[in-house]
Amino acid sequence: MKQPSQPSAADLSLVDVLGALADPTRLALVARLANLGSQKCADINNDAEVHKSTMSHHYRVLRQAGLTTTTIRGRERWIDLRRADLDERFPGVIDSVLNSWNTSPQ
Repeated sequence: MKQPSQPSAADLSLVDVLGALADPTRLALVARLANLGSQKCADINNDAEVHKSTMSHHYRVLRQAGLTTTTIRGRERWIDLRRADLDERFPGVIDSVLNSWNTSPQ
């Protein structure tokens, strides 16, 4: 099966990354991936309080912005945070955003 397309590390844009993180659901997904590591979409969907199609939209926005990578393994889709690429391209940005989000009331 063909893997979903995503930008290369060199093509990551700070505007796209911050735009994707502006949504609270996507920010929560990134925080979850930062804390727990690679996750199956099905596991995240079961814990989410939004519809499956809405979650698919959020996954796509995060992937297209370069925040995550999606890997298809058999019938499962796994989501990973592209932490190394993001830290290399925009040092400290993800930590700053997540620290700010973790200390603010939700």
